[in-house]
Amino acid sequence: MKDKKQNILIIGAGLCGSLLALRMAQRGYNVSVYEMRPDLRKTDISAGRSINLAFSDRGNKGMKLVGLEEKVKALCIPMNGRMLHDRDGNTFLSNYSGRDYEYINSISREGLNALLLDEAEKHNNVNIHFNKKCQSVDFEKTTAYFQDTITKREFIEDADCIIATDGAGSALRRSYFLERKFLFSFSQQWLSHGYKELTILPDAKGAYKTYKNALHIWPRGDFMVIALPNLDGSFTVTLFLSFNEGEYNFNNLTTPEIVTEFFQKEFPDALELMPNLVEDFFENPTAPLGTVKCSPWHYKGNTLLMGDSAHAIVPFYGQGMNASFEDVVEFDAALEKHEGNWENVFSEYEKTRKKDTDAIADLAIDNFHEMKDHVGRAIFQDKRKIEMALEKAFPKAYSSKYSLVTFNEHIGYREAMIRGRAQDKAILNMLSDGIISTEAVTEETLQKVKQETEAILEDDRIAGLH
Repeated sequence: MKDKKQNILIIGAGLCGSLLALRMAQRGYNVSVYEMRPDLRKTDISAGRSINLAFSDRGNKGMKLVGLEEKVKALCIPMNGRMLHDRDGNTFLSNYSGRDYEYINSISREGLNALLLDEAEKHNNVNIHFNKKCQSVDFEKTTAYFQDTITKREFIEDADCIIATDGAGSALRRSYFLERKFLFSFSQQWLSHGYKELTILPDAKGAYKTYKNALHIWPRGDFMVIALPNLDGSFTVTLFLSFNEGEYNFNNLTTPEIVTEFFQKEFPDALELMPNLVEDFFENPTAPLGTVKCSPWHYKGNTLLMGDSAHAIVPFYGQGMNASFEDVVEFDAALEKHEGNWENVFSEYEKTRKKDTDAIADLAIDNFHEMKDHVGRAIFQDKRKIEMALEKAFPKAYSSKYSLVTFNEHIGYREAMIRGRAQDKAILNMLSDGIISTEAVTEETLQKVKQETEAILEDDRIAGLH
C-alpha cells in the first residue's frame, strides 16, 4: 500500500527546492523545507548575486507540471535574440531562432522564487523554515543536523527521505564526500574568470535606455559584458572577466579611474548608460564560476542530491535554472513509476538524468567561449545566418544546436549536444571549403548540411565518442 503521508525533508528553498516542495505537496506528502538564508520575501536579496535568469522551454515544463505557467508568464520579458555590441557602439541583432515563436525570457530570480514559495505555502502539508543552516547529514540514519543562524541553537531533524537542493556548496554532498562510507566521485572545476554584477538603471521617465527584448552582449575575445532586461525598466549587467590575466582583470581593477578607463576603452556605449558604474563595481562582490559533477547522487532510498547540489554549471547557456526545473519533472516521472520505493525512484531518476546534466555542463563551457569570442567572428556570424535561414525556410526539418538545447524540451541535453555539435562542425567545414554560402540557402543547402552531419555522427560513433 502506498503511504501518502510520508515525511519529506528538503534542504534549501531556492528555485529547485521550492518547486520540488510544491510538487511533493501536490502529491500528498508532508514536506519540511529548511533554508539557510532569511525569507527573501521579507528581506532584500544580497546585491550582486542575483544573476538574472533566462527562462526557456525546459524550465516551463516544471511550471506546467505544477499549474503555474500563466503566473510565471507575467514575470517574463521575451528576448528574441542576442544584441551584439562592438567597440564602436554598432549593434547587430542575432535571433535565437528562425522560428518567430521561439524565444527565451528574462526573469527575476527573486520574483520567481517568491512565487514558488507562496504557492508551496498554500498547502497545509508544507512547512518552510528560514535561517536554518544544514551542518551535515547522517545519510545512514536519514537525519540532518541544523543550526539556527540567529539563535545558534543546534537541532536534528529526521524524515522518510531527505532531498538536498542546497546548491553548489551542498551540505549533503559534503557529507557523502567526507564520510567515506561508499565510493563517491566528485569534481569541481573553476573557470579562470569570475563575474561581477552591475546595473543599467531606467531613464528619468522609468523607460529602458536600450532595446528591451534582447540579451545584450559586448563580446571582447577574452572577456565580455552581458545585460538582461528587468520589469522595472532596468537591466541587470554582468561583467565576466579573468581574475589575473590580460591587460585588465579583476585583480588590477582597483581604482575608480582604472575601472572607468577599462569601460571607456572596451564598452563605451555601455558606459554611457551606466553613470552608476563605479559605485556598483566597488559595492558588489566578485564571485567565481565553476562546474560540479558527482556520482552517485543518492544513498540507498535515504538521501538524494538534486539541482545545483548534484550538477552546478556555469551560466552561459542560460540553462542552470531550466535544468533544475527539468530535474523536478524527471524526478516526478520516476516517482510516478516507482512510488512507495524510494531506492527505485532515486536510482531510476539518476540513471535517466545524469548523462543529460553532464552534457549541459559541457555545453555551458562551450557557450562561454562562443559568447565572449566566437559571436564576434565573421565565420561564426555566417554560420548563424545559415542556421537562421534553414530554420525559417524549413521550420520542421532543421534546428540549430542552440534550438535543440533551448527549445526542443522533448529531447535530452545529451542528444541535443551530440547532434548540435555535429551540425556546427558540418556547417563550419562546408563554409570554409566554400561548399555552402550565406548567399543562397536552399533545400540543397539543407540536404548538404544533413548529409555532412550524419557522416560526422557516424565517424564519431565508429570512434566510440558517443
